[in-house]
Amino acid sequence: MPHTAESPSPKSTDLQCDLLVVGSGAAGLAAAVTAAWHGLKVIVAEKDEVFGGATAWSGGWMWLPRNPLARRAGINESIEQPRTYLQHELGEQFDAERIDAFLNACPSMVEFFEQHTALQFAEGNAIPDMHGNTPGAASGGHQLIAAPYDATAVLDLLPRLRKTMAETSFMGMPIMAGADLAAFLSMTRSAKALLHVSKRFTRHLYHLARYGRAMHLVNGVALVARLARSAKDLGVQLIESAPAVRLLTEQGRVCGAVLDCQTNQRTVHARAVLLATGGFAHDPARRQALFPRPEHEHLALPPQSCTGDGLRLAEAVGGQVRTDLQSPVAWAPVSKVPYRNGRFGHFPHIIERGKPGIIGVLQNGRRFVNEAHGYYDYVSAMIEQVPANQELCSWLICDHRFQRRYGLGFARPAPLPVGPHVRSGYLKRGETLAQLAVACGIDAQGLEQTVKGFNQAARKGEDPEFGRGSTAFNRKNGDTLHHGANPCVAPIEQGPFYAVKVQPGCFGTFAGLQTDANAAVLNAHGQPITGLYAAGSDMASIMGGFYPSGGINLGPAMTFGYIAARHVAGIAP
Repeated sequence: MPHTAESPSPKSTDLQCDLLVVGSGAAGLAAAVTAAWHGLKVIVAEKDEVFGGATAWSGGWMWLPRNPLARRAGINESIEQPRTYLQHELGEQFDAERIDAFLNACPSMVEFFEQHTALQFAEGNAIPDMHGNTPGAASGGHQLIAAPYDATAVLDLLPRLRKTMAETSFMGMPIMAGADLAAFLSMTRSAKALLHVSKRFTRHLYHLARYGRAMHLVNGVALVARLARSAKDLGVQLIESAPAVRLLTEQGRVCGAVLDCQTNQRTVHARAVLLATGGFAHDPARRQALFPRPEHEHLALPPQSCTGDGLRLAEAVGGQVRTDLQSPVAWAPVSKVPYRNGRFGHFPHIIERGKPGIIGVLQNGRRFVNEAHGYYDYVSAMIEQVPANQELCSWLICDHRFQRRYGLGFARPAPLPVGPHVRSGYLKRGETLAQLAVACGIDAQGLEQTVKGFNQAARKGEDPEFGRGSTAFNRKNGDTLHHGANPCVAPIEQGPFYAVKVQPGCFGTFAGLQTDANAAVLNAHGQPITGLYAAGSDMASIMGGFYPSGGINLGPAMTFGYIAARHVAGIAP
């Protein structure tokens, strides 16, 4: 357990700075860049041997209402619209002070990075909020993602940056959410899409031959690379393989930290410390204490280095971890991907659940949720409905037509073969639904009845049981090229049939340090601990453990990193 120490007298080998940032995901790098641009001397200390944290493995979307790109596209809304949406979504968890700080800072944060750094954005104006029936829900204009980035612009840093998550790339090639991904999914049905994919893949093969890695950066790796480029250009000192093991204090003020570098410990004296270590997704003790049904396997998506270091460091100087949220964890449906060397990867099921011709069922063979709803909603329903005496899992079921068109989890669509995934055990296959049910350990009669009822309604473009396709978010997740009346539903009838086992996983954690509107860490009396800040997953989520829209992790992470850095620099909100 980290402990505090009174600040020792500086030695010649000690490091000095204005702001020490512990962690190098979106929150930490955003704070570092902001502070450095405002004239502060900044050091970023990263525990891992590469920079980027969980952000590099993410889709990279940021929920940022009223952002400049939306305004430039003619989407103008009052701050009351997203505020109303969050009030209704969060209920008693609505934290007016921090929500208002976030919503007020979103536009200026984006403007700052656009105007002064290498971070440029691409709009996601067509992406609706997840729960379209909630008052204040927007039909678009809240989403941003880092613009694609040519890695030759960051060649000096590239070996020190985390690569894209293997399971969500193809031969190391990241695929950008949006039009790029849509082209990959429709390449067998559209000549234009096939041309796009051919160009992208040919370019990637060239990059592999010349550089040994992907050079067209998108999603989370693009966000990290752009921020890292900006930090380096602004003189930020980046130190990897240097976990912070304790904070330094002087007369109740945090004034630095001790880093455990590879060969020795180094003391960093700082006016302020920002904790952004990525939460506790891989901290067994805190997961056991806070996660529901912790006896079941949990497939966390963040890197193994996200073990709650920031929370423990802050607790040692009086910081408080807030655990009274709706959920301590940002749920995601995940499947285990077996590899020949015996290890397992984790695949997040984000895309295919809303496509026409797939359902999710429990061991009884029955559906339990609108599959086209958000990933958090899918897992929440699974946890709620799986009986206590059963394994906490579900199965995504589709037919041969669906698998060849959209893929199923890590098993890619045509023209890539499906057989290896069946032989590895990742996919289960049956010539009939009954055979598939036996292979999965699902009730065969229940599955057959479920599919029969689903098909009858799906042929008419309907889903009376769960209303799939009834919201703008559902339809966005569907297939606009589908010829049926509903882009989210189609019958499951063309054997052989396939299934993949889906378990609870997460993008990160929601429980975290209690902070104020400036991202300052609060003590047991609700007072700021002077010199100590937290952002990203180290900060208790401003969403109160709910998941109202995609990007609600990275949007606040970027924004509160920006807010904290400006506060350290003495700039009023």
